Amino acid sequence: MFENEYTWGHAVSQGRQDEFDKKFDDAVERVKNKFGKRYPCIIDGKKIFSNDTFEVRSPSDTRLVLGTFPKLNASQTQEAILFAKNAFSEWSLMSYQIRSEIFKQTADEFSKIKFELAAWMSFENGKTRIEAINDVDEAIDFMRFYSFQLEKNQGFCKQTPHPNPHEKTMTMMKPYGVWGIIAPFNFPSAIAIGMTTGALLTGNTAILKPASATPLSSYFFVELIMAKMPHGAINFVTGDGSIVGKTIVESNNVDGIAFTGSQSVGMAGFKKFTEQTSKPFIAEMGGKNPVIVTKNADLDKAANGVMRAAFGFGGQKCSACSRVYVQKSISEEFLKKLIQNSASLKIGMPWNHDTFLGPVINNDAISKFEKAIDLAKRDGRVVFGGSKIIDSEYKNGYFVQPTIVTDLPKDHQLVTEELFLPLLCIETYDDFDEAIVLANKSEYGLTAGIFSTDKNQISEFFEKIQAGTVYANRESSATTAALVQSQPFVGWKGSGITGTGAGGEYYLQQFLRSQTQTLCD
Repeated sequence: MFENEYTWGHAVSQGRQDEFDKKFDDAVERVKNKFGKRYPCIIDGKKIFSNDTFEVRSPSDTRLVLGTFPKLNASQTQEAILFAKNAFSEWSLMSYQIRSEIFKQTADEFSKIKFELAAWMSFENGKTRIEAINDVDEAIDFMRFYSFQLEKNQGFCKQTPHPNPHEKTMTMMKPYGVWGIIAPFNFPSAIAIGMTTGALLTGNTAILKPASATPLSSYFFVELIMAKMPHGAINFVTGDGSIVGKTIVESNNVDGIAFTGSQSVGMAGFKKFTEQTSKPFIAEMGGKNPVIVTKNADLDKAANGVMRAAFGFGGQKCSACSRVYVQKSISEEFLKKLIQNSASLKIGMPWNHDTFLGPVINNDAISKFEKAIDLAKRDGRVVFGGSKIIDSEYKNGYFVQPTIVTDLPKDHQLVTEELFLPLLCIETYDDFDEAIVLANKSEYGLTAGIFSTDKNQISEFFEKIQAGTVYANRESSATTAALVQSQPFVGWKGSGITGTGAGGEYYLQQFLRSQTQTLCD
């Protein structure tokens, strides 16, 4: 049976938070002693170094150089793709039981070093210790759950009935070939490893390109698993997206793409990849996720749930809440509670135990934040936050205040465009039908939430909301933190292409194609 890793949840339920903090603090000290190393790409089982490199610096303190990675060129990327193609026959012909065992072993090995992996991530992309351990846990869950699904479905191969006793028929699902995995910075362990696991576990080979801001988390995975696989089955490539990512998408030797990132990049990649032929392109492409707060809501729950969903990891989650529709009769009271809660958040170095909000990822995010604030002040009203933080403790990082904006026009770009920032837009409505219409008025459809004690309203919300992952009265987070197996994570409309949820029982089948076999006497 599959069980979630759930490290922080178990610590809380067992009253072992102090033990959790001690393990994380110890891991932080170990990680600090390893800063500044040179890391390779991995191609055909070999570690490839280069004189052309880029530095990975912590967004919390850019003076910290975490490591140096190669900048591959197009030719080197093409070479990695060819090695993956050559390895396909050997890897794909291994039994599903062997592939499953490899990933379960790797998950167990990850579990043993999860605090160190989480500490690296806290420095690498600015996640707090709880956010970071949850990210690593999710990667472990993906490896175990997908292995469980492959075994449960017997490798997606089964006999089928036929009325003619002389014809023996069966259906089986087979891998496509080489998959390009293009991963984002915000979940550098969970999403990168989850997508790669989906491709490899089903018998495909893979080229994994992490975000340049966060290559360490997925490098540790590749280094751990590659010895268990044929050379070339998994390849780890780093460098500019305009070169390495472009080469993967444009290669005729790549048979499928799994991508997580912005809608603009995802759709451009999808169109280019399928320009000449039909090939699978699995994409999760962000969200502009609404929460509806009704006059029947528990406002304390609502304020907590919205605050955590909007400002956790600085809004840098595709599932983050970025717009709230609150009924007019309770809007002032809700806003007061939300501001009070937000004012109590501790901003600081993310590896410290009491920090809720660390930095945004880079200077581009700072620039986007400042432009958004200018727009908010011009066209609406900033009621909380709205500034870059430049105090001495923060001056070497990318820190901004969590920000709440009201009184914007309903079709304003801050209300419609995904920002990936800790910026929340609040709007009011009169009746519940209007709230549903406003919530659905978006090109995205990833997550959504509601706070109401009216069961009929909740039923109507679930029936009419146009989003793939939806929640009611969730104080822990109104729109984020889906759990593998329990809450398959799927986007509708412009948030995704396949309509199949990561962490769900149907996910693996996207990496496979069906074949029907008939044997006659």
